[in-house]
Amino acid sequence: MGKWSTSMRLAITKSLSPGARLGKNIHNERGHILLREGLTLTQKMIDRLVSLNVPFVYIQDSRTDDIIPMSPVSGKLRREAITTIESTFQNMKNKINLDASFTIEQANVKFTQLVRSIMKELKSNKELMTLLADVYTYDDYIFTHSFNVTLYTLAIGMELNINEKNLETLGLGAILHDVGKMLVPLDILRKPGKLTEQEFEQIQKHADYGFHLIKNIHTISLIVANCAYQHHERLDGSGYPRGIKGDEIHYYGKIIAVADVFDAVTSNRAYRKALLPHEGLEILYAGAGKKFDNTIIEAFRRAVAIYPNGLSVELNDGRKGVVSAQNEGIGDRPMIRILEENGEKIKEPYEVDLNKNLNLLIMKCLNIQETA
Repeated sequence: MGKWSTSMRLAITKSLSPGARLGKNIHNERGHILLREGLTLTQKMIDRLVSLNVPFVYIQDSRTDDIIPMSPVSGKLRREAITTIESTFQNMKNKINLDASFTIEQANVKFTQLVRSIMKELKSNKELMTLLADVYTYDDYIFTHSFNVTLYTLAIGMELNINEKNLETLGLGAILHDVGKMLVPLDILRKPGKLTEQEFEQIQKHADYGFHLIKNIHTISLIVANCAYQHHERLDGSGYPRGIKGDEIHYYGKIIAVADVFDAVTSNRAYRKALLPHEGLEILYAGAGKKFDNTIIEAFRRAVAIYPNGLSVELNDGRKGVVSAQNEGIGDRPMIRILEENGEKIKEPYEVDLNKNLNLLIMKCLNIQETA
C-alpha cells in the first residue's frame, strides 16, 4: 500500500493498556486533532478517552499494517454537516412555533445540498459503510446522531433502489428526525441515570414537537414531518407517540427507525456502553417482523460493515485474527487475516474469505489482549 500503509487494529478503549501506540488520529467534532497517530498512550490518556465517550480506537500492530478502515464520507463533509445541523438546531432552540419553523425553513436549502453531497460520496465509495473508520469525540450527541442516522438511512435507501429525488426527501427526514429534542429540557436529555416515568414522557414528546415544527413549512414535504413523527413507531404498535402499526407507518419512518436504533445502541452514552456493530444488528434482528421491517434490516445488513476492518475476532474452529477487508454487499462475511492457530501466534499470517468458506463463522469479537 506504499505511503498509505497504516498499521492498525480496532480496540475497545476501556481494554487498552498503557504503552499501546495510536494507529489513527482522534478528532473532536470540529475536526481538530486531539491525539495524533503514533502517540504512545498513557493511563491518563486512556482514562480521558473513556471520559470523552470514545468507545473504540485504532492501535498500531505490525502484522496488520495494510488494513485500512475507510470512511464513508470525507472529514470535510462530516464537519460541514454536523456544523450545519448544530447551528440550525441551536438557532431554533427556545424559539417558539413560527420562529422555530422559520429557522428550519431557512436551513432547508443547506440541508438538501448536504443530503446531495452525502449521496454523491456514498455512491462513489464502494466500501461497505462503517462509522468506526474515524474516531471522534463529540460535545453533543444529538448533532452527531442526526448525521450518523442520515448516513445509515441513505445507505439503506440506496440499497433499496429508492430513486434520487425520493432519497433527498428521505435524507432530509433523517437529518430532521430528532429536531424536536431541542424543545426537551437539556437536563433530561443529558441525564446519566435512569429516567423517571415523567421524564421519559418528556423525551417521547420530541416526536410530536418535531412533527409540529416541520409540518407547516410549505417548502418541505409533509413526509419529512412524518419522519420526525414516526421514527419511534413500531410495526406491532408498541412504539410512540401514537402507537400506530404496520402500514399506518410511512415506509421512510420504518427506514429511519432501523438507522436510529442501530446508531443509538452502537454509540457510547452516559447510561450505556456502545455495542459493536454485530451486536447492534442482533438487536434489530430480535425485532424483525415485530418491531422493524425485515426487508429494511436485510438492506441494512448488505450496506453496512457488520465486522469493521481492524476488528479482532475468533472463528468457530478456534483460529483468531483480524478483519482485513469487506466483501461488497455481504456485510457479515468479511475477509479475515489469521494471526493465531491452536493458541499460538503464527509466523506467516494468511487470509481466509468467509464468503468462500461458508462453514466458518465468527464466534466472538475479542479485546486486543485476547489475540497474540
